[in-house]
Amino acid sequence: MAAIQPPAPQGSRLHWEQAPQRLRDAFEAWSGSAAREAVTQPSGFSPGVAARLRLADGRRVFVKAVGPDLNPHSAGIHRSELRIISGMPADVPAPSLLWSHDEGQGGWVALAFEDIKGDHPQQPWDLQELERVLAALVSLNEGLTPAPLPPGVAPSASDTFPSHGWRTLREERGDRQHSLAPWFQNNLDRLANLEGDVPEAVEGHTLLHLDIRADNILLTPDRVWFLDWPHACVGAAWVDVVVMAPSVTMQGGPPPEEIVAAHPAYRGADPEAVTAVVAALAGAFTEWGSRPPPPGLPTLRAFQQAQASVARDWLLRRLGNR
Repeated sequence: MAAIQPPAPQGSRLHWEQAPQRLRDAFEAWSGSAAREAVTQPSGFSPGVAARLRLADGRRVFVKAVGPDLNPHSAGIHRSELRIISGMPADVPAPSLLWSHDEGQGGWVALAFEDIKGDHPQQPWDLQELERVLAALVSLNEGLTPAPLPPGVAPSASDTFPSHGWRTLREERGDRQHSLAPWFQNNLDRLANLEGDVPEAVEGHTLLHLDIRADNILLTPDRVWFLDWPHACVGAAWVDVVVMAPSVTMQGGPPPEEIVAAHPAYRGADPEAVTAVVAALAGAFTEWGSRPPPPGLPTLRAFQQAQASVARDWLLRRLGNR
């Protein structure tokens, strides 16, 4: 399948110097050293600061920070990542949290991590790099089974996995529904029933990342690092690779079924459960992609639309309709 050429996953970034002075002062009070250089990192769906800092004493850290005036939901996402990453075992290939700053409701949230000197996977995907990432994902899922966090820190995938896209479109009966291809318009009841099976389908004991894409991965010569954990939840080990597959395909990788086949947990999964999750992904991306762009994230909807196209095609193939 050819790459769909989605827009780059980027928010409207602020530079470190544009963050509130009080936040930069709090960072310097913690670090004991001023930031001498700040290089903004463009990739990733966040409208705030995402910068690699070089401090006066030679240390390097990665800082992300956002306030509610940029996007009303982004500060909460940073708080979710803080909750998850604070309890992560040291051997997990995720950057270590070094510092956090939370001004509370209506204020800014900042997180500082170790700076990983790596690169995102090539675009379009290089097959050797993809094999590295998939092997690392298997190891990640195995290492996070059972989920190592205390009960209640990460929610259950059964409670949080997006599974209302087709139902929303079915009940709306407006322009968004009418923009669907005829097969999807005529099968909304079937699709809604499929995504209704998701809470049971995703049950499991693995701490899932749930948002693995090229921009959330860094490659170093000896390791694959998984970044950005705010959506982590506890569920079936095969779910991560299924969620990842549409983004890989749309960015020049193999078809989804070839991608997921490399994961042993997927090979042992109930095919009907997988189909329910693919249906839910297709519905979620389709419904999200038809919404207006959220504040500070101008390319998000087009990125979701591109994933929706792949997921819908994948679903049709699994259902034997193509």
